[in-house]
Amino acid sequence: STYQYRSERSTDEGLTQRMREIAHQHIAYGYRRVLQRLQAEGWPVGKTRVQRIYREEGLALRRRKPKRRVQAALRRQRANPTCVNEVWAMDFVHDRLENGHSIRVLAVVDIFSRSCRVLTASACFTSQDVVAALSQAIKTHGKPDFIRCDNGTEFTGIKLDIWSYQQKVMLDFSRPGKPTDNAFIESFNARFRAECLSQHYFKTLDAAQKRFRNWQRYYNSERPHSSLGGLTPKEFELQQCQENEADRQAVFLI
Repeated sequence: STYQYRSERSTDEGLTQRMREIAHQHIAYGYRRVLQRLQAEGWPVGKTRVQRIYREEGLALRRRKPKRRVQAALRRQRANPTCVNEVWAMDFVHDRLENGHSIRVLAVVDIFSRSCRVLTASACFTSQDVVAALSQAIKTHGKPDFIRCDNGTEFTGIKLDIWSYQQKVMLDFSRPGKPTDNAFIESFNARFRAECLSQHYFKTLDAAQKRFRNWQRYYNSERPHSSLGGLTPKEFELQQCQENEADRQAVFLI
């Protein structure tokens, strides 16, 4: 007794996948160049359709493009990490000594396990200092696939870019004015300031660094984390390691 219209429009799955491939292969292409490439390959598409999918997939480049960042993940869609050492996040925290001299603290956190990989202080940091801290962390904990950071001069320097290129680690930069792009490290910084920086005065840089090492050890091994089900980061990493080993043994038996 009634009629219902059923759409016969084809899905965009194949087209979307091809657009992603073109955008990742040719980083500097906008949607117009992508459209020209698709039409040359015989895709029956128009400007409006390509522009719509281009925006929905988040393939648009930032207007202010860096001079040279070989390892910058410009088009990557941020997904939640699924294992340890998949994504790290790093940022600086500022504080002052008892005499009024300012110090900076470099914090690096594994997003999946919430483990603090680096917590080191200095009067000032250069790109080379960041490279040295990350290299030491990799020797101890292993190498990440991605590192999220902001657009500070210490992170956008050529030395860090060369190091990440040699180590095959992608740098995932936040959008200017968007601290939520690196929300995990911002959350860690807030806890670090509330539980350590705001609770102590530091006479010297060495005294501050000693206090930071003790707090880092407490944070990783003793402090329970609500997002980890009440486990500490160290316990969570151990649990993940045991689960992965059990899965490998199960596959071997099969």
